[in-house]
Amino acid sequence: MTDKLTPSDPARIGGHRLLARLGAGGMGVVYLGRAESGEPAAVKVILPEYADQPEFRARFRREVAAARRVDSPWAVPVTGADPDAPAPWLATAFVAGPSLAEAVATCGPLPPRGVRILGRMLARALTAVHDAGLVHRDVKPGNVLIAVDGPRLIDFGIARATEETALTSADMVLGTPGFLAPEQARAQPASPASDVFALGCLLSYAATGRPPFGTGAVDALLYRTVHDEPHLDGVPDDTRDLLERCLAKDPAARPTAREVDETLVEDTPQDSVDWLPDAVVRLIADRSAAMLALPDIEATALDAGADGQPAEGPADTPVTTGPSGRRRFLLLGGAALIAAGGGAALWAARRDDGTASGASSRARRWILGVQADLTGPQKTLGQAQERGIRLAVEQFNSREDKPFTLTLKTADDRGDATRAAKVARALATDRDLLAVIGSTGDETTGASLDSYDEQLVPQLTASSAQSVYGVSEPRHFLQAVPGYTSLPATAAFSLRTQGVRRVAVLIDRDGGVPAWELGRTMFQNLGVLKIAGQPRVVPRLAEDLAAVAAEMVAHKPDGFVYMGTPARAAAVARALARTEFNGPRVLGYPAAGPEFLTAAGTAADGWQIFAPYIDPSATPVRAFATAYRKRYGSAPPYWAAEAYDVARMVITRLTEAGGRPSRNRLYDLLAKGTYKGLVRTYAFDEKNRSWLKGYEVFRYEVKGGRYSYAGKVAF
Repeated sequence: MTDKLTPSDPARIGGHRLLARLGAGGMGVVYLGRAESGEPAAVKVILPEYADQPEFRARFRREVAAARRVDSPWAVPVTGADPDAPAPWLATAFVAGPSLAEAVATCGPLPPRGVRILGRMLARALTAVHDAGLVHRDVKPGNVLIAVDGPRLIDFGIARATEETALTSADMVLGTPGFLAPEQARAQPASPASDVFALGCLLSYAATGRPPFGTGAVDALLYRTVHDEPHLDGVPDDTRDLLERCLAKDPAARPTAREVDETLVEDTPQDSVDWLPDAVVRLIADRSAAMLALPDIEATALDAGADGQPAEGPADTPVTTGPSGRRRFLLLGGAALIAAGGGAALWAARRDDGTASGASSRARRWILGVQADLTGPQKTLGQAQERGIRLAVEQFNSREDKPFTLTLKTADDRGDATRAAKVARALATDRDLLAVIGSTGDETTGASLDSYDEQLVPQLTASSAQSVYGVSEPRHFLQAVPGYTSLPATAAFSLRTQGVRRVAVLIDRDGGVPAWELGRTMFQNLGVLKIAGQPRVVPRLAEDLAAVAAEMVAHKPDGFVYMGTPARAAAVARALARTEFNGPRVLGYPAAGPEFLTAAGTAADGWQIFAPYIDPSATPVRAFATAYRKRYGSAPPYWAAEAYDVARMVITRLTEAGGRPSRNRLYDLLAKGTYKGLVRTYAFDEKNRSWLKGYEVFRYEVKGGRYSYAGKVAF
């Protein structure tokens, strides 16, 4: 997956002609380049603001030395580097295949034999790393690329010799939560055994499609890694015992990488992909073609034959039938593009980036997608958002001066992650789709990210507020809602204005990621405001929350916060009502559903909610509410106005583009612009463009058995 070069990008680095961007990180940019020999390469360049800092340059110099010391067919080799250049750079062989994270997210878990073969080849790569006196320290699905001839372990950016120490204290905990060892989570030095632990996590992910310690908030992942047993349901029996040993909390109890290789009794295929499912083979071929068939590439000696004409392969290359023949045909197609370097016609044939291909853009549909839970557990929210988006599209299409007609295409994921990934793949492959709004919940949003990202489809969510999704970093995702970690600041400030000086914070793990992120951040913000916090975390299996609440109140707090579920919130509310506690009570908004009001009864009165959604009767959205009622015959529910806003923002950017934009172009317009909606002003953070920069928070208080709107909170 590539992005176009920006005007500020260099044209050449170290003899490499730069063709596209592969990605960007905290320290630098990685480009797809072509060496003077014609070979493709991944060229990592340090950002100018870091190049003059001795510690960063030293770290990069160490990375170059580390990568050069590793000798394995399953690790990408260094092809060139200059750590002392004004813009330090490192080039490695380019692997034109998907990452393991993308392959599993798109095609599902690998079969048992595939897991064994993958494990054996990566164990051999790690053996080479460790034999070179290094520790990789960031073995994860995103750092394993699946190529035509097998996997490649990449990114030695934080690899370090076993005897070296960290450069800075901030450098002590490095790696990816969910795929790092308990000792790394405790900020202790990593060892080869730490890489083996990470390999166990990676193979569990390959076998089941999920990390063994789950996903979600970083500190929650670190806690589970240190204290909880891994979730290995679905791991094949013939590898489960080995993975349990790899995932031992004690580093001394883990096997070495060489022992993992010897334990996985499986023949390693030579120049074959028969160990991979057909869907992954197709993905490898598609990715090879899409990433390398770039238009308008300057010719090199490799591109031309002796007469200066494009080189051609044998005209009579045989194509066999059956699975092996079909796989070979797919891969030969990708390999031909790699050898030829590609051209504009091949690019248009292989990949659609929202531009016309063989037909006028006027003949194409302009499609806005909606993925939502329309019939599952969050159907009330999902239906409200789908209706709000539909209203925005219908209003636009009714304009006489509209520059195009917009078609709405909906997909019901039923609130199920497996189905969410499936419907996302189907929507994303529609060449006329320009953007998608959805999904409704955190889990379904996370499950759909990779499918849209692979096809460069801008994805916006108006209701999923999680801070971390899955195992890969989405590059075409915009979270058009304040995150769970941003809302508590407003709530904490409001509590201070109400005179609160000591707050009991009850975090219920039954509420999942929302409860954890809201509760943890609430406690942190109380500390910033010099308000004493009394935190308590209860496990999912805890039954008597009434006793917990009563015990917390006995410590005489003058404020109480609960983050969890509606049903268990009701139990807490009833318990507080039986005590003498009469201070401010705050309920996390995911728990503020109708069930809380019904189950808590009169005990619900007085509880405050700080939410990212506006009341549909509020003045700023009154015209929207009138139009909604006229269209659908009822008042809009919560969240409908937010979805309407996001749809109008997308439509505005499409109109401003002055013609049909590519998906990349539309994403840039959305991410870099500012849009003033009815509910809030939408602008996205410059460093992490998926996050909403600012936020508006709205306060509610339960009065007379209903949520009474108290207005926008000033902060």
